[in-house]
Amino acid sequence: MNPLQEDMESALTGSQSPHTSLRDVHSINPTHLMARIESYEGREKKGISDVRRTFCLFVTFDLLFVTLLWIIELNIISISLPGQTMSVLQIGKVNGGIENTLEKEVVQYDYYSSYFDIFLLAVFRFKVLILAYAVCRLRHWWAIALTTAVTSAFLLAKVILSKLFSQGAFGYVLPIISFLLAWIETWFLDFKVLPQEAEEENRLLIVQDASERAALIPGGLSDGQFYSPPESEAGSEEEAEEKQDSEKPLLEL
Repeated sequence: MNPLQEDMESALTGSQSPHTSLRDVHSINPTHLMARIESYEGREKKGISDVRRTFCLFVTFDLLFVTLLWIIELNIISISLPGQTMSVLQIGKVNGGIENTLEKEVVQYDYYSSYFDIFLLAVFRFKVLILAYAVCRLRHWWAIALTTAVTSAFLLAKVILSKLFSQGAFGYVLPIISFLLAWIETWFLDFKVLPQEAEEENRLLIVQDASERAALIPGGLSDGQFYSPPESEAGSEEEAEEKQDSEKPLLEL
């Protein structure tokens, strides 16, 4: 916690106690407060916080990374011949190029052997999360919970029921990567984005409240202008009263 926030919180808590003094509230520097308010208002005008922007970039990376892996899979998939090892170039010649492989993956889609649905799952996560947290700027976890639950359930079912493991390394690399990215997005939003934005909002409220309290103080007063009157000498009031009492009989004579 920075020193300014500690000063503001101490001033606010002190204003609620019976020993509140004008000096405690005015001890906050108004110029510093205005600078802090302008900085927070500038962040609000940007429309999206830095941590939320980072989250949206990671969601975009999720889509691009899964797409890249899927394209690589389209280039290396082959109708493996028993006991033979072929290079990537030879595989492309045997399969007729990426066009035939793409047609087999998309047009002749087979749940048990195709990776196209994992790519569509990444597109689904991207659209839902960008719409929810970049366009609508939600401050709740329900959208990320939906995408993570759908991703986890689908991938678990596909790994159990499909025949992906018989197709080489991509049979388990692509599902595992997709599963991990979905859960990393959930962790990042729940433990980084939402708590940090809530903390920033609380700081803004504290600064605004403190600035309103400081505005109620007369501008002519400052820290150095608080003083106490000089103390009177001990017994001076009693001596004055005795003198007045001794003068009364003389006046009566």
